[in-house]
Amino acid sequence: MSEERVEQIVTLEAPAGYAERLRIDRYLARFLPNVSRTKVRQGIEEGRVAVNGVAIAKPSHVVQAGDVIVCTLMRPPPIEARPEPIPLDIAYEDDAVIVVNKPAGMVTHPAYGHRAGTLVNALLHHVGAGPISMDAEPDSESFAPDDSEGLGLSVLHALPDRPDNPAIRPGIVHRLDKNTSGLLVVAKDDVSHRRLAAQFAEHTIARRYLAVLWGVPDPPAGRIEGAIGRDPRDRKRMAIVASDKGKRAVTQYETLERLDHAVLAALRLETGRTHQIRVHAQHLGHPVFGDETYGGRAVRFGPVSGSRRAFVQNLFARLDRQALHAETLGFVHPRTGENVSFRADMPADMAHVVERLRRAGRANAG
Repeated sequence: MSEERVEQIVTLEAPAGYAERLRIDRYLARFLPNVSRTKVRQGIEEGRVAVNGVAIAKPSHVVQAGDVIVCTLMRPPPIEARPEPIPLDIAYEDDAVIVVNKPAGMVTHPAYGHRAGTLVNALLHHVGAGPISMDAEPDSESFAPDDSEGLGLSVLHALPDRPDNPAIRPGIVHRLDKNTSGLLVVAKDDVSHRRLAAQFAEHTIARRYLAVLWGVPDPPAGRIEGAIGRDPRDRKRMAIVASDKGKRAVTQYETLERLDHAVLAALRLETGRTHQIRVHAQHLGHPVFGDETYGGRAVRFGPVSGSRRAFVQNLFARLDRQALHAETLGFVHPRTGENVSFRADMPADMAHVVERLRRAGRANAG
């Protein structure tokens, strides 16, 4: 569903000594942050750009020295995080951290397209905090930019650090994909946040994921290494890219159990990149079962008879996501210095798929 957009008026004036004589679409694309030439041309054609008080109709209009250009930009409304009484499955909590078992389907923090129902909305309610908005000064009684005690969650990186990343994320040290379930740690204060973030940066956090992978990897255990960056063909996806085009990423995998033309695998992250396990699993040739984005939501191995397609489709209907779960999380406690570790059982939807594939595998073997 598209979001209601709000008007933003921007006024630009070409300097008296301006002599480049650029087309107005090129000129505006240069000075308007995060606005492409395509969007500029669209705005001009819709009559939302005026020069010296007169609306222009052509993107080829040449900018002259002294021109006053008024643009009406249509922007999404500002991001705001409001506390919401959403139940949380808390594995552990003390004065410094909260370890949460995030359900599949929940986005970690508010951003464009996901303004409510996120983990952050639930956490704000849990700690008794007020709302946070990115377009106004925070309320000093509920949110202090340099002191997280008033909020109850770390304010380190809580507000957007750049215009193209309009996310509000108090306390969020790391994230899980919307449709990945499992454990993540939340910081209650800035000191704890910095210490946890340093452990993530140094790759000393222990993270084990469970996944159902299509096919049977050969060898059954190994190490996948490949830089991850934006897919040049689809900016909403990630992909294995050249080392100078992405970030180093390493995943270790181990087959735990053979199923019906699939396996239950354990995966450990040496690094933490966006969609890392899902991209690496696809690169290995064994995508995560049910992963629509990376080739896992179709019959990838085994017979393709009508009955088997129906069997798999029934599993997809029960597991409306990728079969990926962050099972264990271990770290050095940021305050006590103790090694702590937590475990979350596989959720019911994924456990159902594993059991059905296990039974099918036994039947086929017999």
